[in-house]
Amino acid sequence: MTATVETPAFAAPVASEVTFRIRRFQPELDEEPHWEDYTVALYPTDRVLTALEKIKGEIDGTLTFRRSCGHGICGSDAMRINGRNRLACKTLVKDLDISKPITVEAIKGLPLEKDLVVDMDPFFAAYRSVLPFLIPEGHEPSKERLQSAEERARFDDTTKCILCACCTTSCPVYWTDDQYFGPAAIVAANRFIFDSRDAGAEQRLEILNAKEGVWRCRTTFNCTDACPRGIEVTKAIQEVKRALIFRRV
Repeated sequence: MTATVETPAFAAPVASEVTFRIRRFQPELDEEPHWEDYTVALYPTDRVLTALEKIKGEIDGTLTFRRSCGHGICGSDAMRINGRNRLACKTLVKDLDISKPITVEAIKGLPLEKDLVVDMDPFFAAYRSVLPFLIPEGHEPSKERLQSAEERARFDDTTKCILCACCTTSCPVYWTDDQYFGPAAIVAANRFIFDSRDAGAEQRLEILNAKEGVWRCRTTFNCTDACPRGIEVTKAIQEVKRALIFRRV
């Protein structure tokens, strides 16, 4: 006698009408940014990036935003979603309140170019200024620079940065002080300051000891909350402060 196995029935996902309120700015037409609403059908597992692509492809081709990998690695689609810095490719519809319009706008603190696109040059200039590269000691080695697992673990957290600018543009100090390095640059410095193979720690510490350096941080934890990679940004900044005070890395 053959037993009958019943296949459980699963309910098919249902699409819902979701309204997005997007802060638009077209420099050739607008004097100031303004809000526009768009409604699209989305599944709970769709991402905000999916919505933006549908709006651009099916409703308004003039909508402008950055995106690349679509998987939370390149960091190019950072934007403010419901008032919080997030990556559009990692923010799911099911994690948002769709009973009211979802607001989407460009990240703050950087010059607005068009719609959701900002000028990233000031951000990368600050990043470059902290010497975010390995500065070895002496001549080119004849063998690999060895490092223990413990030495590697010391700076592991800060290697996860994808330069999306979510942390820096969530910082109230950065919004009002365009000379401040910002959290991402300090995280980049931390990554090399505590690398046992690097000989440029003192050089970086001097750079960060400037008036607009690490001491401008007010420890609000906005940067840590905003990081899509889960980096303990505030902790990294505090580590640099302690290194400056004790001059010990």
